[in-house]
Amino acid sequence: MSENPYDLVVIGGGPGGYVCAIRAAQLGMRVACVDMRKTLGGTCLNVGCIPSKALLHSSHLFAQAKHDAAGHGIKISGTVRPDLATMMARKDGVVKANTDGIAYLFKKHKVDWIGGMGRVDHAGEVGVALHDGGDKTLVADAIVLATGSESAALPGVELDGRMIVDSTGALALSKVPKRLTVIGAGVIGLELGSVWRRLGAEVTVVEYLDHILPTMDGEIRKQVQRILAKQGLSFMLGQRVTGAKKTAKGVTLSVLPAAGGDTQQVVSDVVLVAIGRAPHSLGLGLDKNGIERTERGFIKVNDRYETTAKGIYAIGDVIGGAMLAHKAEEEGVALAEMLAGQSPHVNYDAIPAVVYTAPEIAAVGKTEEQLKAAGTEYKVGRFPFTANGRARAIGETDGLVKVLADAHTDRVLGCHIVGSAAGDLIQEVVIGMEFGASAEDIFRSSHAHPQLGEAIKEAALAVHDRPLHL
Repeated sequence: MSENPYDLVVIGGGPGGYVCAIRAAQLGMRVACVDMRKTLGGTCLNVGCIPSKALLHSSHLFAQAKHDAAGHGIKISGTVRPDLATMMARKDGVVKANTDGIAYLFKKHKVDWIGGMGRVDHAGEVGVALHDGGDKTLVADAIVLATGSESAALPGVELDGRMIVDSTGALALSKVPKRLTVIGAGVIGLELGSVWRRLGAEVTVVEYLDHILPTMDGEIRKQVQRILAKQGLSFMLGQRVTGAKKTAKGVTLSVLPAAGGDTQQVVSDVVLVAIGRAPHSLGLGLDKNGIERTERGFIKVNDRYETTAKGIYAIGDVIGGAMLAHKAEEEGVALAEMLAGQSPHVNYDAIPAVVYTAPEIAAVGKTEEQLKAAGTEYKVGRFPFTANGRARAIGETDGLVKVLADAHTDRVLGCHIVGSAAGDLIQEVVIGMEFGASAEDIFRSSHAHPQLGEAIKEAALAVHDRPLHL
């Protein structure tokens, strides 16, 4: 340890930042974490992953009670109605429990939590504009920038937090809108669109591309769109929003075909702008310290997460790549261990991605499109949940499991799932890929019966043209 007050100061208390701080403290470092919010956990815990999953679950239970209970022999007398105030209160309670949990972990591991806006004043010095007023300087051997991301802005569509909202606003609407237009058919747009569709809104999704979920496997995207359309979501693909006008009747969007054509008007009560995330890299003192960024604003780092300024590092959304909380956590742990002299490794080819619609969508590794573009010879195994006994028993038969394996070595290159609990099921394949598993390794592992996970075994068998239940 040096004579500086801190071995490490982390700017940003989201998943990457707080995990990096905790791991560094576990390794014996003196650590401080600076965060601009008054509660820890960043966007994810406060206005992202956690509150959205709380509302997704509550709205899913409502939809099941309204539409599916009778088929299970459950009779509900009277009208099934959503109690939005109670849903929101429950969501807020879930958020508080999680953010309080991070504060407890900081106390447990003796991480100093400094509330305020952090910036890099000089190498080894972090300035903080404190929440309670005044300014404070923290001196450290190493500085980590883990400031995350924020909702990307759409020119011509100005947020007002009431009629035109981003994901934060969509998590706090005071009533169910009659008509909701979602701009963007990515993860956030589809998840929040699903919430409000289940609760009764007419939902239209407008997307610039000619398909939804641009990072997902093409076959999976088509499956998901069909399922969501059956649930009542309407899609306007290949369309560009050029402007928004608020009137007494709602918000009128001007929508132009991306390939050219006539403009049409889309009227709704609430508009959700969900066109992606942008790095939160402004106001950090990057330029004066020689910290370089890409054209899109992401901080440049090397394979040890070092920026172009000595002693200053960056992790998570602010450096780009998959903008996922768990990816940021892995980087936070890896960086803390590197600073302690260890040799950790993050396998970016085995980072799972999950969309929490109903059914869930999960993926790891390469898509078919990526393998074709790379000229990789591969085999495909598919297995539908309609042929899975557990899926039939619980009435969740939409979707399939798709396994991609190298045509010569049988090594698993990717897995894509649409179905109930897909986000949990994918982890079997994540671990398998981490250890270089083949499709045969997966199907020769015993899978409990009756379980949804048997569909993964069957898809792996299908890679070898030998599924047992299809």
